[in-house]
Amino acid sequence: MPDLAPVPMPIQSLREGRLTTRPLPSAPTGMVWRRAFIVTTAAVLTIFATYQIWWLLRIGGIDLLEGLLLLVFVPLFAWIVQSFASSLAGFVLVLMKRPARLGIDPQTPLPVLNVRTALLMPTYNEDPERLLAGLQAIIESLQATGRGDHFDLFVLSDTRDADIQRREVIAFERLRNAMPQARLYYRLREDNHERKAGNIADWVRRWGGAYPQFLILDADSLMTGDTLVRLAAAMDANDDVALVQTLPVIVNGATVFARMQEFSGRMYGPVIAHGVAWWHGAESNYWGHNALIRTAAFAAHGGLPELQGHTPFRGAVLSHDFVEAALIRRGGWALHMVPTLEGSYEEGPPTLTDMLVRDRRWCQGNLQHGGVLPARGLHWVSRWHLLIGIGHYLTAPLWAMLVLIGLAVPLQHGAFAEGLSPAEYWMAIDDSRFLGVFVMTMVMLFAPKVLGYIATLADARMRRGAGGAFRGFVSLLIENVLAALMAPITMYVQSRGVAEVLAGRDSGWDAQRRDDGRQTWGDLWRNYRGTTLLGVIMGAGAWMMSPGLALWMSPMIVGLVGSIPIVRFTSSRRIGLAMRRAGLFSTPEEHAPPDVLVRAAALRAEAHPEVATPAPVIHG
Repeated sequence: MPDLAPVPMPIQSLREGRLTTRPLPSAPTGMVWRRAFIVTTAAVLTIFATYQIWWLLRIGGIDLLEGLLLLVFVPLFAWIVQSFASSLAGFVLVLMKRPARLGIDPQTPLPVLNVRTALLMPTYNEDPERLLAGLQAIIESLQATGRGDHFDLFVLSDTRDADIQRREVIAFERLRNAMPQARLYYRLREDNHERKAGNIADWVRRWGGAYPQFLILDADSLMTGDTLVRLAAAMDANDDVALVQTLPVIVNGATVFARMQEFSGRMYGPVIAHGVAWWHGAESNYWGHNALIRTAAFAAHGGLPELQGHTPFRGAVLSHDFVEAALIRRGGWALHMVPTLEGSYEEGPPTLTDMLVRDRRWCQGNLQHGGVLPARGLHWVSRWHLLIGIGHYLTAPLWAMLVLIGLAVPLQHGAFAEGLSPAEYWMAIDDSRFLGVFVMTMVMLFAPKVLGYIATLADARMRRGAGGAFRGFVSLLIENVLAALMAPITMYVQSRGVAEVLAGRDSGWDAQRRDDGRQTWGDLWRNYRGTTLLGVIMGAGAWMMSPGLALWMSPMIVGLVGSIPIVRFTSSRRIGLAMRRAGLFSTPEEHAPPDVLVRAAALRAEAHPEVATPAPVIHG
């Protein structure tokens, strides 16, 4: 490690504090009406839909069950409408091809750098050879820009496995020998208190004084040298900016599930990202990695306090990024997302199982933010970010409640005994209102995907990357079918996770699996026997009440009963690669992979040839 350059990083208080209201020159203009559009659209459509549901329920008076249905419907519909309004704004921006903010224009020559930037790679029990291969590809890409001398790289290890520690040192020394001209450093932390957030804070307090800015990478991160240089120059040129990040693109998937995530993120992601960047403005959120941060701002305002309360809400902040962003904005600094700048990549979980394991950890971290919401001095948009994070996990049990209440109300009125399905019961009251709300809900749900597809067709590069209009449409249909089949599984597991968190069960801290996602039938049975049994019970019970009810519930029943074969199918590397050869779930990064991805894949193949990423398939 280099000589110490300490920086004080005081612990922030949640009980005291005031929002610093200094002018932010980098903030876009017109933020009041942008946010008014999102809030007003969500409010008006939610009130309209709620009124329609109330009209259905009002006949004969609203009883307890019907009141609960209204209570659950309102936040769920508002959640959908906000996403729709944001995506609609993003769709317009993508079609207009508005210039990026902060003066970042990928079409201009690379800027000259005047400051040094530290690249931080925190790691915990990750595969060292794979990790360092990715870092080598990043460093080589940086050196190709001619600006590599302005970047130092730090591997910050929290690894506790002795064998992995030994391999880390060997792999790091191998990298140093291969790249003697680069400034590379390695540190193994003795105490991994506060996990990743504590790892970063330790570096800031001990060495941050030598670097005006730093960028945090994840173990699966890859970034081009061009992108890193432009981010570094943008922060240097905007004195009020404390954080700037791009939209990371998911790459390197081989299983059906991983490729499905890649495709959906690439097709729908730009519309969603442009939308949120449009109304977030200088109050952007922080996603924890692939983001450039101003050291002085982070040190002054990013020191995380211990949370009080009951387990698992007390203790170290787990989902630290949202909280750090809120505290830095409270300190008077701007945070930006620049979705027009490409060259930032990450890898997704190979299977639904891996995603749900990671999701359980994030569930605990996001629900923990309930203790941060009352913090004094936070910007209202920062509080909104925290609420959205919490709501992401509360929506699963809320959807389950809505379904159950929607069944209980017709059951209470004897509809099933008369052979009516739930849909027939509600339509018998007022078919036009029921169908109107149903159609409006479906439009809101699927609009971001449809808008993403249209935006993809409008861009020649994206259209070719998706395999063309036809293959892109087929991929869109397959993705929606698979997502619908997996939705009941996810809803059940997320609801169970919320219950476990509220009961005080900790999620632990394990390294994410990054292999090809192989699972035995025994693994699948252990993980999904509960969902399978639940589906069987639901199906049998629905059929006994009414065949019409069973038919109406069939999408949920099929997803739960078939959870084991569904997860097995989507975890298949063989089928995923066959779909790749057929041009399904295709992305631009597969058709014309950036040099940093090609180089990282080659280096990782040398280290682990048994899981090498296949070569890209080009479809004319």
